[in-house]
Amino acid sequence: MDNLDRMIAKALAEDDDAPPEAGYFALAFSIFGGRQGWVTWVVMIVQIALFAAAVWAGWNFYAASETLSALKWGLSAATLALMATQMKLSLMPVMQANRVLLAIRRLELRLARDE
Repeated sequence: MDNLDRMIAKALAEDDDAPPEAGYFALAFSIFGGRQGWVTWVVMIVQIALFAAAVWAGWNFYAASETLSALKWGLSAATLALMATQMKLSLMPVMQANRVLLAIRRLELRLARDE
C-alpha cells in the first residue's frame, strides 16, 4: 500500500492539463442519461406533477373563505410541496456518486499515465 500511496500523492501533486471538474449543472444533466436515466425522468415527471398539484392546492387555499376549506387545501398544499421537494432531493445522492466515480476515473487515468 505504501507504493500506491506514493503514486497517488505524486499524481495529485502534478499540475497537468486535466479538464476541470464538472460543475453542478453538468452533473445534474448527466443523470438523465445512461442505463438508469429513465428512473430520473420518471422521478422528475412525478416531481413536476406534485409541484403543480401543490400550486393548485395553494391557490385554492388562498381562495378559500371558510376555515375548514382553507385547512383542507392548506394541508394538502403543504404535503404536496414537501413530497415534491423530497422527490427532487432524492436525486442528489446519485449526483454525488457520479461525482466520486468521475474523480476515481481521473485518478486512475493519472496513475496509468505515470506507470
